Amino acid sequence: MPAPNSQKRRSPSPKRITKPRSAAEIYEIFNRFRQQRPEPKGELDYVNVFTLLVAVVLSAQATDAGVNKATKRLFELADTPEKMLALGEDQVRELIKTIGLYRNKAKNVIALSEKLIAEFGGEVPTAREALESLPGVGRKTANVVLNIAFGEITHAVDTHVFRVANRLRIAPGKNVLQVELGLEKAVPAEFGRHAHHWLILHGRYTCKALRPACETCVVTDLCDSPDKRIA
Repeated sequence: MPAPNSQKRRSPSPKRITKPRSAAEIYEIFNRFRQQRPEPKGELDYVNVFTLLVAVVLSAQATDAGVNKATKRLFELADTPEKMLALGEDQVRELIKTIGLYRNKAKNVIALSEKLIAEFGGEVPTAREALESLPGVGRKTANVVLNIAFGEITHAVDTHVFRVANRLRIAPGKNVLQVELGLEKAVPAEFGRHAHHWLILHGRYTCKALRPACETCVVTDLCDSPDKRIA
């Protein structure tokens, strides 16, 4: 019988490799992603650039499916900053109350609508600095809007992108900014437009946090993550 307060010796956790992959390996990974999903799309519903912006703001700490359920009626009633402002914070709050942090998000939606009208003629700006000046809009949200609405090559790093970029060693990093800057350097230009969608979808449906579906992964033979579930 072990002595009181004694601790069992645990096997050391598998060492996580943090060295970025070679350019050839990264090219192969994205080439396979492209073959799997030639035209990847974001899963938030929207009808124009303004509603895309609002949807992305609402999606923070919420699922795309949950946001889509809430915004269906919201966007039917208000698809411009002027209509959103006329709707009012109380009504916006009521329509999005199924989304996490809905009270603060309703305030931000009204505030950003006011600022779009007052400073940008009711149009969503195309410059990062201007986007990030809007209430509720951070770097990730700006990256999504710049990429989807305006066709810029940006890398919006959410929890899925962060996990996949580290597991596959495409752009290892300890925080989202390190991963984003690493992706800017690592992703070949021909894959840049869709890279963050491929990474998000791969993380959401295959390279999941707790039980990655390695048996269906298109790059499993290239993966050396300690989280890998098959040999």
